[in-house]
Amino acid sequence: MDFSLSPEIEAYRLRVRDFVATHVLPLEKQPAAFDAHENLREELVAKVRERARAEGLWAFQMPKARGGRGLGVVGMAACYEEAARSPFGPVMFNAAPPDDGTMILLEKVLATEELKQRWLQPLVDGRVRSAFAMTEPDGCGSDPSLTYTRAERQGDAWVLTGRKWFITGAQGAQHFIVVARTSDDERKGLTAFLFDAGQPGWRIERRIPIMGPEEHGGHCELVFEGLRIPDSQRLLEVGDGLKVTQIRLGTARLTHCMRWLGLAKRCLEEAGGYVSRRMSFGETLSRHEGVQWMLGDAAKDIHIGRLLTMSAAWKLDQGDFARTDISIAKIHVADALHKAADTAIQLMGARGYSKDTIVEWIYRYARQARLVDGASEIHKMVLSRAYLSEGADFFRWGVAPASRKEG
Repeated sequence: MDFSLSPEIEAYRLRVRDFVATHVLPLEKQPAAFDAHENLREELVAKVRERARAEGLWAFQMPKARGGRGLGVVGMAACYEEAARSPFGPVMFNAAPPDDGTMILLEKVLATEELKQRWLQPLVDGRVRSAFAMTEPDGCGSDPSLTYTRAERQGDAWVLTGRKWFITGAQGAQHFIVVARTSDDERKGLTAFLFDAGQPGWRIERRIPIMGPEEHGGHCELVFEGLRIPDSQRLLEVGDGLKVTQIRLGTARLTHCMRWLGLAKRCLEEAGGYVSRRMSFGETLSRHEGVQWMLGDAAKDIHIGRLLTMSAAWKLDQGDFARTDISIAKIHVADALHKAADTAIQLMGARGYSKDTIVEWIYRYARQARLVDGASEIHKMVLSRAYLSEGADFFRWGVAPASRKEG
């Protein structure tokens, strides 16, 4: 595989980098730009998003025919990483969770253009936000089989009762995907549905306070008290709920890695600038061997994470599911992000621990990386099972088809 970027993607990456530097990084230094949840105020975000779209820096993950850039997963990896040089960059390009995962899923599974115009296009255009409701208080987390929210068939509709929680972006979202139990079948007992925030029969119980800064819309607990969803708003077939979650979370886990790498690089950028200026015992901190070990070790892990992520992205572009590759990347990059933030704070001392830099924001945000979209331990279980099943073939190389000789 070739890890070099095409001239088109490289040019686009540099445009994304320049846009972040010009229009996003300055907002980080303005206390008045933030809301009560330590995110940028939505009216400021709307203005920057409008500029990004006008400049053609929009929806990297969507086809050009739908208003995106159609960069492919490798192109997404390069540009998501660059966008996340600021924690607030991805949302400016309509490349932030949970909407990017929802868009990728709906583009793949909605059967007609009419359905895509109703549920997908408003997301691509940035006119609405979305949420994916799967996790439950006493039910599924990493194990979807524990889902207890039920959908009962009544004529040409389904009636939902149950509860979901830690649903990212739910407050203010317009389009929702919910996974519910439709039978007790062990493998085909779950079904996924679309619903609109305006439909009656559900409510947000609370916005759950969390340790770190929040995405827009927070992490909410939802209660379903007879939400009626037409069968026409079902995703795929009855019993395909697990398939829907796998389609959505596959690429979404990797886009998390792409963004986390951008944040990890930003931490080292802040720390590197600091230790290059800060004097200690007659020389800059960067001249101290211990500091060099810490920076070098963190940089090494980020580089490994980039290779893992780009390798998985390349496989996805070739039509491979890349399940084990994504799990490996997810585990490693989550750890690399936390290590980069922790290293930066240690090297910057009180300045890193203070709110004078973005590093402490990233540090608190980074702790969730080992939990979201499957805890690291779950991904290690997946890898263990794959290895025990495949043996030596677990480490096989992909082989390109033989080229035909001319003449």
